[in-house]
Amino acid sequence: MMYPLKFKPILKSTLWGGERIIPFKQLDCQQEQVGESWEISDVPGDESVVADGADAGKNLTQLMQEYKEKLVGKENYQRFQGKFPLLIKFIDAKQDLSIQVHPNDELAMKRHQSMGKTEMWYIIDNTGGKAHLYSGLKKKITPEEYAQMIEENTICDALDKYDVQPGDVFFLPAGRIHSIGAGCFLAEIQQTSNITYRIYDFNRRDKNGNLRELHTELSKDAIDYTVENDYRTHYTPRKDEPVELVSCPYFTTSVYNLTESMTMDYSELDSFVIYICMKGSCTVTDNEGNCISLKAGESVLFPATTQNLEVVPNGEVSFLETYV
Repeated sequence: MMYPLKFKPILKSTLWGGERIIPFKQLDCQQEQVGESWEISDVPGDESVVADGADAGKNLTQLMQEYKEKLVGKENYQRFQGKFPLLIKFIDAKQDLSIQVHPNDELAMKRHQSMGKTEMWYIIDNTGGKAHLYSGLKKKITPEEYAQMIEENTICDALDKYDVQPGDVFFLPAGRIHSIGAGCFLAEIQQTSNITYRIYDFNRRDKNGNLRELHTELSKDAIDYTVENDYRTHYTPRKDEPVELVSCPYFTTSVYNLTESMTMDYSELDSFVIYICMKGSCTVTDNEGNCISLKAGESVLFPATTQNLEVVPNGEVSFLETYV
């Protein structure tokens, strides 16, 4: 019988990582400059391992092979050819990340035999109001002008820069230039892909004194040069009801801020469901009677066989719900 699955986090130390992920997740370890916690991953070489229960020790790839459509849903299993389609992360940026872009499905398959990378960000904290990020072009440029700006280290002048607040949401379809800025602590939901084209890295050097590799030529064809007026996702927060943030072909994500119990009906949904807890705690009971606790910094995967969930907050709880 399938049950709600928690996984052991995969911690990634990075050049730009901070010190917030370990205390946020209440982990007992000493790793430094942790920039990312991969919560749920089927990326080859970084497969999440089940933390407890009957499937403890199995990784997500093994679960996909064993449970197939029972885990992800019939349509998802066929569409994604037996691969788990989402990668869930917490990200803590003490410094700016590189200016980057991700290829779409067509380009990623052609070049890397991989899915593309459409993603979204939910800002959990902004370091006392001192956090920013880049998302999208603020003015029309041609590929030739782009190449010149890269050469002159002026590409940031063409990007929309945002000061961010907790609760801010940004949707990043593949092809949109972006960068997480210093001070951002966020949850990221994305396609299962680890392909990043690094465009500009502020001439930073790694711990060995080397400049990191740039992917100027690869990125030129991957960029969507469309200009939009506003790249921030606008929504009205509400308590004790779902608020949809993003609905796209790769995932649908809502935020819940609960102060009272709520029953979630997934009987008509042919998909797994993931909860990503950002604040507070709750208990969640499924239709089979499996009961789990969920607290800030934790994520849980509910298999596609889940019919309904009863969520009981301990005071107040905030979490993201995402499915395909």
